[in-house]
Amino acid sequence: MNRGVLYGLGAYLLWGILPIYWKILHNVPAMEIVAQRVLWSTVILTVLLVATQRFRHTAAALRSGRTLAAVAAASVFLATNWLVYVWAVNAGRVVDTSLGYFMNPLVNVLLGVLFFKERLRPWQWVSIGVAATGVVWLTVQYGSLPWIGLTLAFTFGFYGLLKKLSRLDAMEGLSAEMGLLLAPMLVLLALPYLMPDGNPVTLNPLTLVLLMLSGVATVGPLLLFGAAARSIPLTVLGLLQYIAPTMQFLLGVLVFHEPFSLQLLVGFVLIWTALAIYTLEGLARRRRYALAHRPIVPSDNSALS
Repeated sequence: MNRGVLYGLGAYLLWGILPIYWKILHNVPAMEIVAQRVLWSTVILTVLLVATQRFRHTAAALRSGRTLAAVAAASVFLATNWLVYVWAVNAGRVVDTSLGYFMNPLVNVLLGVLFFKERLRPWQWVSIGVAATGVVWLTVQYGSLPWIGLTLAFTFGFYGLLKKLSRLDAMEGLSAEMGLLLAPMLVLLALPYLMPDGNPVTLNPLTLVLLMLSGVATVGPLLLFGAAARSIPLTVLGLLQYIAPTMQFLLGVLVFHEPFSLQLLVGFVLIWTALAIYTLEGLARRRRYALAHRPIVPSDNSALS
């Protein structure tokens, strides 16, 4: 198997089992988990930047006002995404988190139309319409908007949008984002100890080790994803991206036994149908483009003429 595919599989499989990791830490408030995640990710990424001699390049890029603004905004969307995700997992809403990441590719298409004036092809419009129908259906069933899924889909969508405006690669960008988030997260971690009526969480040694390893759980899949993105076609990477939400969905239903009615299944099927239409249309278009631009090999007769 292609090494790039293995990297991609590794990244999405790790992202797919992350709910188990956060479930183990369910006694720790979601905000503290995110703060610890930022802290230890910053430590690991700083070491990597220094080791690869990219620290100066990252610092120089941040002197650009546009890059710094994009990184700052991206860090807010990323922190919001992490906070909602960790909270939802430990609140028994893993299925809802999977919905967000199933919807994310379609949100990316919508953001491309709104911000980059991209034009949707007919079948892409169909996929967006089917997905919207699924959201409306789920809204009726839940009695409110499926806010967890929508928040995760749109925060991650805007995060990706802002990454396009940055001059930093994946590791440099994440390092800068963690650097900007570090100070407020350290304040959040320190407040329970500094406030007179503070109530700091007592962490046993195992919990503390797991929180420290949250940096590895964050940076590891990202590095694998970056390696995959550089070595395999985007079409393959696009198909692999459905592994993580599928695993999350199965974990929520089969392992954590979250309630999942037939009515909710209808809404998910509509979202899955929209994704299938979007993916198949993209694959068919790329195939037609490849055939149209395939080099013409002269036949033996034409070579002799």
